[in-house]
Amino acid sequence: MPNSGAELKAAVSAPQNVMRGIFLMLCAVLLFASMDATAKWLTAKYPVPMLVWARYLVHCLLMLVFLFPSHGRRLWYSPQPGLQVVRALMLLGVTGFTMLGFRLLSLTVATTIAFLAPLLVGLLAGPVLKEKVGLIQAVALAVGLAGVVLIARPGGEVPLLGVVFAGIAALCYTAYQLLTRMLAPFESSVTMLFYTALVGTLMSSLALPWTWSEIHPDAFDTLLICMLGVLGGSGHYLLIRAFRITPASTLAPFLYAQLIWAGLLDLVVFRHVPDGPTWLGIALIVAAGLGVVIKEKFQSPKAP
Repeated sequence: MPNSGAELKAAVSAPQNVMRGIFLMLCAVLLFASMDATAKWLTAKYPVPMLVWARYLVHCLLMLVFLFPSHGRRLWYSPQPGLQVVRALMLLGVTGFTMLGFRLLSLTVATTIAFLAPLLVGLLAGPVLKEKVGLIQAVALAVGLAGVVLIARPGGEVPLLGVVFAGIAALCYTAYQLLTRMLAPFESSVTMLFYTALVGTLMSSLALPWTWSEIHPDAFDTLLICMLGVLGGSGHYLLIRAFRITPASTLAPFLYAQLIWAGLLDLVVFRHVPDGPTWLGIALIVAAGLGVVIKEKFQSPKAP
């Protein structure tokens, strides 16, 4: 006879884990949107390389302080350090080009263009990861690109150079996600998180002598600069926790809550509201992404 007590406990804990995972995901994307809003505010006053360096330095120091005592060498030990470094460099590219985009784009538009990455991952998963790719992924990417064209239309409110920066960030994010999926079965999530912080700190430090001279942030701006690392590191930590207890197919739609947070912060902090055609382009990108997510959720096999 099956253990009815264990079955009942599993049945009760499963919905609790799902709700907890969704809550952690919503908190994570709120932290990411807050980091982006803080970065956009600071890019108007300070060099982007300096802000990138501060974001990764604080993140790295936090991991060393809180995780090194319990993990030791396991914090950086990896059987595939080369791929770890390349993955970290891709995230560094995401951070740098996104901040450059913030100088020219609204928070809402820059965040929306970043969501082209899941569409590109879905299309490239076939040749790169040998996964099955259907027609829906290709159609969704075409719809998403149509949304970008609408946002960056000639004569529109969005500068083309800003869209280029955001587009490069989306390409870097695509490579970052593909490498994450390649490494995830063999690597610790904490190790992957530490590599992004360490490589980001070391590489961004190289640009400091040419970009940081006679710049003296006041106390409030110094706090905001340090918060870039706190918000980014905390967001990634909550994201890892969410995916550990809840299936990815369940959490994927809630990633798009970042667009809601970004729109609210854009309105409250920067007093910006996109025009009609820009909203239509945003809607196309979101619809394409959610269409792929819903399709994958219903086609994925049920977990036992």
